[in-house]
Amino acid sequence: MDGNAPQLLSISAFARRVGLAPSALRFYDDCGVLPPAHVDGTSGYRFYRPEQERRAVLLRELREADVPLPDVAVVLDGPREQAQRVLQAHLRRMLDKTERGRSAIEEILRSLPVTGTHAEARVGGAELASAIRQVVPATASDEDFPVLGCVLVELGDGEVRLVATDRYRLSIRVLHPAAMHGDPCQILVRAADLVEIGPWAARNAEVTVEVDGGAARLRGAGECRVLTLFEDRFPSYREALSALGPPEHRMIVDRLALRDALLSRGDTSYVTVATAGDGLAVTIATAGDGPAARAGTGGPDPATPGGAAADGAAVCAGTGGPDPAGTGAAADGTVSTASDAPGPVRLGAICSGPPLRIAFDPATLIPALEAGVGPDVLLEVSTATHPVIVRSADQGSFTTLVMPVAPLSLG
Repeated sequence: MDGNAPQLLSISAFARRVGLAPSALRFYDDCGVLPPAHVDGTSGYRFYRPEQERRAVLLRELREADVPLPDVAVVLDGPREQAQRVLQAHLRRMLDKTERGRSAIEEILRSLPVTGTHAEARVGGAELASAIRQVVPATASDEDFPVLGCVLVELGDGEVRLVATDRYRLSIRVLHPAAMHGDPCQILVRAADLVEIGPWAARNAEVTVEVDGGAARLRGAGECRVLTLFEDRFPSYREALSALGPPEHRMIVDRLALRDALLSRGDTSYVTVATAGDGLAVTIATAGDGPAARAGTGGPDPATPGGAAADGAAVCAGTGGPDPAGTGAAADGTVSTASDAPGPVRLGAICSGPPLRIAFDPATLIPALEAGVGPDVLLEVSTATHPVIVRSADQGSFTTLVMPVAPLSLG
């Protein structure tokens, strides 16, 4: 090479300057993202120019950030706007993965044996009794998965949480203790035992929850109630919560009116709820509507104890007055139709988001509504096939997730 020729670096020298192994440079040449400036026709040796350093360093940084090669090519050679979109999407994926990992590790830490752990939390007796009343209905009697008949009690992060699930419904009540100290921990208590304790707790102004090693007890007004603990692994409900997407639809409706609309038609496999302008239309299934399966799963079991469902589902979880929506419904909330099939029940509601039609098993949705407090209920829906968040407008500390169903007629 003469003195006027551009400076070329051997693959080893270039590798040292940019922080990449020679084997990596050969790989990136084969992939077409970093070809050498010159390849010797006789020896096959690769040579690089100094001005290629910036591209090589950027390539190394992208790969250190686990950016896939197709996206690397877009960042290196595509328009700036497209490169920004690719990198922002990758960043979101990384943050989601990190959050899932954090949740999984925290869940494992909480589930470690409580031997040697000591924690205390002082809560209101009436609040504890209310929490028991709200979450216990979400438990289930299942010989194959007896843990579903238990309530998870968590102490940590300045909160006391009671959690229960039957795999199709997940109920969470958060209590804010007046005082709390000790190690974060969790215990499992049979739902039947908590039901017996509820009236006692309600008679006490305050109840202290104590966890000491493998034992737990409740103290109040000079009395002590020993809790019998159940040894098992509770479903990873936090992972299911973190997998929920942002809500696309919100519906605020009279809680008891919606419950009564579901109850008024008797036994049925599912009902559909559709947004209709400034209200909701609740339609009862008829014989021709076909069977229903749990949404997003292709079958009746969306989750198994110990984890979220494969699709990120939860471990799981007439008004008698005038027509508030102005739909012309009868006084009992029904709408007359020409056929014998019951017409839709129309309820006034505040709805946001695009039009929605979603189906529920009344046996799952009705208990979620009955467990709430206050006149109104808020339903937050990400999609018609993912868990629906059911909240009380007057009690933000209680949340229920309800799995929708997928009747064949909706497909």
